[in-house]
Amino acid sequence: MRALVCTELGPASKLSVREVDDPVPGPGQIVVDVEAAGINFPDTLIIEGKYQSKPDLPFSPGAEAAGTVSAVGGGLSWPAVGDRVIALASHGAFAEKWLVEARSVRPSPPGLDSVAAAAFGLTYGTSYYALKNRVRLREGETLLVLGAAGGVGSAAVELGKMLGATVIAAASSPDKLAWATDLGADHTIDYATEDLTDRVRSLTDGRGVDVVYDPVGGELTEAAIRSTAWNGRLAVIGFAAGDIPSIPLNLPLLKGVSIVGVFWGRSMSEEPELHRENFADMAAMTADGRIRPRVSAEFALDEYEAAFSVLTERTVMGKAVFRIR
Repeated sequence: MRALVCTELGPASKLSVREVDDPVPGPGQIVVDVEAAGINFPDTLIIEGKYQSKPDLPFSPGAEAAGTVSAVGGGLSWPAVGDRVIALASHGAFAEKWLVEARSVRPSPPGLDSVAAAAFGLTYGTSYYALKNRVRLREGETLLVLGAAGGVGSAAVELGKMLGATVIAAASSPDKLAWATDLGADHTIDYATEDLTDRVRSLTDGRGVDVVYDPVGGELTEAAIRSTAWNGRLAVIGFAAGDIPSIPLNLPLLKGVSIVGVFWGRSMSEEPELHRENFADMAAMTADGRIRPRVSAEFALDEYEAAFSVLTERTVMGKAVFRIR
């Protein structure tokens, strides 16, 4: 089979597409014939050794894919050969066949083709877990989404509206803000040209926002905390800006702000039943059209350098996806 392989840590230019042996499942494992694989920001980190997960070399990056089960190891009642699934793990998806633990797969959401299904699991799973379970966003609250046109940001805008919040989408260009508006955002902030804190105060009559969803980090995090209302909550998703912020702790003290970490990958193994429930909820949302994964860039596996660049340069809106088959 063909696979995108990392043999040396570094930028995407060090990757290569090569022939490797087909995987064989052991007990509790399955092989998925990958049709499409979602490309996410952590993929750009794992190939440089900068992510929490550090697989042994050589490895294939890629944390989510959609396809059909082609082989099943022992001891499993589900899935079966021929089942359409989405699979989620730390790495391995950027290949024609993916060996994964059966506990890491879910039924493919109804009504989604393979490209949309490959754009579904990580972004919506992260954002739903963050908003529903970690910061407990309530109907009538105000939600500020940073990086609102990115993969997890787009999902947070959609889910925030579905959960009944007033959504303020913040991004770095008019095109990205137009994208977020199309997703349902009530208000927008261009933080490349506008002061985030001043704009939030204007939009909320000086009160501030109840919840901040922050996948960006850097200097925006402190500005976002200054933009919260009393007893606000900050969901820490990631650091797409590259810098992990150092927060003056007097700010959360004076505002009563809760800073809540969202490590969705680990939470899936720590709280498996919760995530089964969440995926069932999200599958129902796709079935009735309340949420719709949006892919703005598709690539062949050989186009891996261009694919990784839309993540590192933060030009992609919604999701980028490899079409494998």
